[in-house]
Amino acid sequence: MTKLFPTQEIGSLAKPAWLVKGVRGVRPSAEELAELDFWAARLDLEGVEDLRRVLATNGGRSDGAKQAIRDWGALFAIRLLEAAGLDVVYDGEARRVEMYEYPIRRIEGFQFYGHVRSFDNRYYRKAAVVDRVQLREPLHLDELGFVKRNARRPVKIPITGPYTLADWSFNEYYVRQAAEIADLRRRNYEAKRRFTLDLATEAIHPTLQALVAAGADWIQIDEPAATTHPEEVPILVEAFNAATEGVRARLSIHICYSDYRALYPHILQARADMLTLEFKNTGDYNIVNLFREFDDRRQIGLGVVDVHSDVIETPEEIREKILQAVRILGAPERIWVNPDCGLRTRTWDVAFAKLQNLVEGARLAREAVAG
Repeated sequence: MTKLFPTQEIGSLAKPAWLVKGVRGVRPSAEELAELDFWAARLDLEGVEDLRRVLATNGGRSDGAKQAIRDWGALFAIRLLEAAGLDVVYDGEARRVEMYEYPIRRIEGFQFYGHVRSFDNRYYRKAAVVDRVQLREPLHLDELGFVKRNARRPVKIPITGPYTLADWSFNEYYVRQAAEIADLRRRNYEAKRRFTLDLATEAIHPTLQALVAAGADWIQIDEPAATTHPEEVPILVEAFNAATEGVRARLSIHICYSDYRALYPHILQARADMLTLEFKNTGDYNIVNLFREFDDRRQIGLGVVDVHSDVIETPEEIREKILQAVRILGAPERIWVNPDCGLRTRTWDVAFAKLQNLVEGARLAREAVAG
């Protein structure tokens, strides 16, 4: 993309109540159906009468009915991101239960134990690795096909990275396999490394290859756990490179809620075309200095929207943050503009307003640089 400060989505949107209830076989309330109608009109979506008929009854739904509801959920999200004006879109991860559970359920070797809290009173079902991991089926192929058939803008597909999958799991099998290492700290480190690398080579790499074969030309690897244990950043980088070896696609890595200095210098060895980072939530746009300090010449995804607040950033505020990054980096052509992370904890009204202002702020920054 040749224009300055192109805009991209970065992750999930909230799932509408009619989508969640509909898949479960529960008839949405009148208010929830009114919200469906509101967004259908706002996004100029036709044919929602068919969706309403599917949602009209309680009780178990056929697989075909569930698929139809999920298709509609994805289509609504695609059109919302497009209507907001983003240059690169996906479907707000409308089909995914959660960024951890969805892939883990498609990889052999795991046993789920129960729910744990992540953030904002959100929970996910945590698993233990009890045997060597092996991919059951490539991830996200059907959803990518649907998005590519329906999107009117370029598409970027997100996928949870191997380090985060390992870090968010209990490690039983690989700790046992590393029992020959006497020192406990070294044993745990090596067990984590073996676990992460097996996820990278046995699950994520074949998935990425399958996605490219299905038409993916930009893949975002999500690694929110990247600096949870700073001493393990070399594992993160080794696994990223193993997962992406020979993958012929544009590759970005999204890392949120982190001490980004802990990534360097190791992250320089990651074969990523772009690092997408959180700035708005931290308020520290001097993080961009790391790119200059370490001569990191990759593109940067600049987070300018706080995904944990309902405060709507103004276009002028967003413009100034972009220009601040330009002054530090000195290379406006390397800057993409995005929210800090996924907007799944915000209502669609708030998410849409934030994204519209993000697009307008990028336009204002573009005009300022051109002027």
